[in-house]
Amino acid sequence: MRHFKRTTVIAAGVAVALLATGCGRADEGADGKDAPAGLGDGPAKGKVTMWKMGDDEAEEKTLEALAAEFEKQNPDVDVRITAVPWDAAHEKLTTAIAGGNTPDLAQIGSTWLSEFASMKGLQATPKAFAAGDFFDGQWDTTLYKGTSYGVPFTGDTSVVYYRTDALKNAGVDGAPGADWDTFYQDMKALQATAKKENPELRGSFGLQTGFNAWLFWLPLVWQAGGDIYDPQAKKFTFDSPEVKQALQYYGRFFEEGMAPTDKSDQAQGFTDGVLGALQQSTSIGANLHRNSPELDSKWATMPLPKGKQSAGLAGGVELSVFKEAKNSDAAWKFIRFLSEPKNLATYGAATSQLPAAKRAWEDKRLAGDEKLKAFAEQLEVTKAPPAITTWQQVAEVIDKELEKLAFGKATPEQVQKTLQEKATGIGAGR
Repeated sequence: MRHFKRTTVIAAGVAVALLATGCGRADEGADGKDAPAGLGDGPAKGKVTMWKMGDDEAEEKTLEALAAEFEKQNPDVDVRITAVPWDAAHEKLTTAIAGGNTPDLAQIGSTWLSEFASMKGLQATPKAFAAGDFFDGQWDTTLYKGTSYGVPFTGDTSVVYYRTDALKNAGVDGAPGADWDTFYQDMKALQATAKKENPELRGSFGLQTGFNAWLFWLPLVWQAGGDIYDPQAKKFTFDSPEVKQALQYYGRFFEEGMAPTDKSDQAQGFTDGVLGALQQSTSIGANLHRNSPELDSKWATMPLPKGKQSAGLAGGVELSVFKEAKNSDAAWKFIRFLSEPKNLATYGAATSQLPAAKRAWEDKRLAGDEKLKAFAEQLEVTKAPPAITTWQQVAEVIDKELEKLAFGKATPEQVQKTLQEKATGIGAGR
């Protein structure tokens, strides 16, 4: 049977950022107060409908193969999977929840989980799923008001990619410095060397500004030992010394010409050797290996440099079951199957996605990949943004203010003041 079908829905909806919302963490599984019976004894039965987000061919083929294996192990179950484009997903999910016309389960970009949970559209995660099986930050992406509403499937975080040839030419032996100060000095050396060879160069360290710049900046706040929201007091804390420190450090790379402000393709710049380093997710490495294998020996990865502490951003995709699911038991059993370490490793190895479960990384297909080790280390120290339903609005404000900072149109102090005022005005939602 062909499991996949494609939807032709076109939406004006929001651009997806597969990143997390969540705060705090449970020691075990969900609190179970409104979790379904789910995961009963015996094999899964009946039809199970799932929405798979995105149109990546490798992801579709791998998920189809896993679904076929699940059917083999459960002869009386029939898994039907529909592929939904990411740019249509938010609107399609919102409409389905509001109309009570959802599939049984779906992949959900984790920035959306709080919103859908607040709409009472998702089932709480059964206690059969243990938080300790997943990286702390990844489990936190499933939480809303202390209850889990899904199971982490793939993780997403960023690391530093660097050109070993460019760093060596700049007098840096091996990876750039592992802390803020030495990393800054090494990027400064990289820029100075690159400028000699190309006076028109507009920066040699790729650091995002504008759309989704918050993904790169928020970990700096955590690395400085601070945060942007206090869930106990239910107030934003952009006015803290740590936020100011993060703004100053981020802005310094642009102010001193080390990070480009143009909209050029940073991945292509890295491939061409124009950028000697950049901060990005795993997809960049996969594309590099696929499109420019001759460069495999000239680039490597490292975890993000630490400030007061190490930290990174937890993002990715959750697997959630809807309140209106017609076959909850089989849906949760399919999620349990997909989140088994060996199946997550299979999916990760085939798609270049990062498994959210710790034991999946013991698989030789992942453990043996030197370029993935930085991601495994980074996942150990990831955190999730605030589990608030207004996060997307707050994130857009952060992006706009960071762009002003990068272009020299606002100082760190001005940006900090604006962020506190605007975030407070938006509020934390319901």
